[in-house]
Amino acid sequence: MGPLDGMLMGIKDNFCTSTLPTTCGSVMLKGFTSPYDATVVKLLEASGAILIGKTNMDEFGMGSANVYSDSGVVQHPFTCEKDVKEEDRRVAGGSSGGSAAAVGMKMCTAALGSDTGGSVRLPASYCGVVGFKPSYGRCSRNGLVAYANSLDTVGILSGTVKQASVVYDAISKHDPKDPSSMPDKLRSKLDESDSILRSQWTKGNLKGLVVGIPQEYYVDPMSDDVVDVWRSGIQFLKEQGATIQSISLPHTHLALPAYYIIALAEASSNLARYDGVRFGKLKGQGEGWCDMMLYADTRAEGFGAEVQRRILLGTHVLTAGTFDTLFLPAQKARRLIQADFDQVFYQHNALYESSVEQEGQESTKVHVILTPSAISSAPRMTDVLERHESSNDVKAVDAYMNDVMTVPASLAGLPAITVPFGKSAVDGYPIGLQLMAQYGHDGFLLSIANSLAKKQK
Repeated sequence: MGPLDGMLMGIKDNFCTSTLPTTCGSVMLKGFTSPYDATVVKLLEASGAILIGKTNMDEFGMGSANVYSDSGVVQHPFTCEKDVKEEDRRVAGGSSGGSAAAVGMKMCTAALGSDTGGSVRLPASYCGVVGFKPSYGRCSRNGLVAYANSLDTVGILSGTVKQASVVYDAISKHDPKDPSSMPDKLRSKLDESDSILRSQWTKGNLKGLVVGIPQEYYVDPMSDDVVDVWRSGIQFLKEQGATIQSISLPHTHLALPAYYIIALAEASSNLARYDGVRFGKLKGQGEGWCDMMLYADTRAEGFGAEVQRRILLGTHVLTAGTFDTLFLPAQKARRLIQADFDQVFYQHNALYESSVEQEGQESTKVHVILTPSAISSAPRMTDVLERHESSNDVKAVDAYMNDVMTVPASLAGLPAITVPFGKSAVDGYPIGLQLMAQYGHDGFLLSIANSLAKKQK
């Protein structure tokens, strides 16, 4: 028997499966069944996991509350009972809300999600489960329907860190079908470094571990409850022997705008394939239709309002007038954000020949970074739907603030994990904390996260 034999697994609906439809939560792909399975799905089945079904998601992964779906809103596990008043219902978070809710309700042991800017870690925090985003390239994206190629990462939601670890071990393999898959040579080099680092804290005593607390992550929208849980996490790690170190990641304020410029530009390109001819909802085959009307009608009726908004914004970013003024500066900001992380970690970033040091600054080195995963506990469904249904674009864009804690790690390609750590003193809903480590050191991060999770036992 292997570690996954008999494990019940949910699969987010943007992973291709040949036995069940893959709709990405969209009318555009309603009824579509892939002719092949995603690589990670094949690996799970080969390891003995039992795939029990596809989980709901924000359409094409675009959302942070799981309200943008043709299959309906995903409700929070705590408020999905019939006797809960409508005004008291909460969202599960997105875009992997279906996976988080399924794990939170113990419908399955673990579930696959995808994390582009926090789509695994945010719903994990809301639903009180573990949400792990491996380093970019660790797990194959072959068969994962693309949102933003340079950011999309296969993620894992589970009840415990150990469960996430065994699933990760099963799917973290090099795949020649994925051009962004980490090559075996780099993988072996990182695994050796990761193993040495992990061996220093195998017994749970965190003496010698340095945990960084970035001052830039204390933002105005953050609730007092989240701050209190963050402080409790810091105190807990100190009690385990860790050293707490204040650090600065000075370009963090650029992360959210840079992310939404890059992600939407890539989405505009990726979703161009759904044109009603090659893929997507077929429309206009009656009398008098023409190619342009087929294309226009397909995209107008096949894509939801949020997806259309993001495609339009992404297309605008890539136009001649704004490419130089928006897209290129966003890419430069991304590199600065990655350099911030490289400067504060003890571990060298194996993607580069030499470590990145900023001139004129003293480096404060840490092993991991601890932050909140979200700015609040799960929002009320009525508040989220009000923004969703509003014709005011400002209200719709306000929802993007929910990703402020998670997008920096995505831009830098770092491994990051949400661990449930406390509850709101106001409403009793879960609040998770996020740990981040240097690129490629996923096993080490899972080991430290397991120590943080001990408080929940």
